[in-house]
Amino acid sequence: MLRLLRLILIMWLLCFSGIANAAEIRVAVAANFRFASEALAKQFEQATGHDVTLIFGSTGKHFAQIQHGAPFDVYLAADELRPRMLEEDGIAVGGTRFIYAIGKLVLWSPHDDVAATLESRLGRGDFRFLSIANPTFAPYGRAARQYLQSVKLWATIQPRLVRGENVNQAYQYVFSHNADLGLIAYARIKLPSSGTVGSYWEIPSTDYDPIRQQGILLKDTPPARAFIAYLRGEEARAIIESYGYTLP
Repeated sequence: MLRLLRLILIMWLLCFSGIANAAEIRVAVAANFRFASEALAKQFEQATGHDVTLIFGSTGKHFAQIQHGAPFDVYLAADELRPRMLEEDGIAVGGTRFIYAIGKLVLWSPHDDVAATLESRLGRGDFRFLSIANPTFAPYGRAARQYLQSVKLWATIQPRLVRGENVNQAYQYVFSHNADLGLIAYARIKLPSSGTVGSYWEIPSTDYDPIRQQGILLKDTPPARAFIAYLRGEEARAIIESYGYTLP
């Protein structure tokens, strides 16, 4: 069934896009979605002949760049707010917003700790520094702040917070031992080929707002629409789930 659906998709792409008219599609991608988007872009390029250029960064920074005319064709944000704002302002193509992934926040250590002890370590203050993404620009950083506020740690933990520009930088601070623990995206440590790195404790979803990641079309071209259509297809959904996300 999946093979048939993929064949139908490829035929649709060929009819409306055309390999003979291969184009470059510039996609602004939320940092947490890096690995999944690389796998998706590879499959899409092989099927269509189009080139996909992925530009990674924090959702907030990309939002500001798009507002100032950055030449992106598709925006894959880590929240719902900013795609909606672009649509309302007439900067993005109306009616093209969709949830492409739902993320999870985890407390992560690069070591093989006992996962159940990570929560108690955080509560006891048994660490030097905790890394999070900047709550101003990164939805995963905002989720981290919400969680720390819910457990009454936000105020007391300030001197030991290390803020990355995005969730990938927050991960790097822990990986390079500049922080002991990190509140990061589960997808950053979940890879289909190697499982998870280190140990993690999944933050209860009731302690932060749902991280519903939306995509939206910025330029109404056949190749960009084809890419959006691919992301909504069964093959892409299976790839996205394999990188640790859930789907609506």
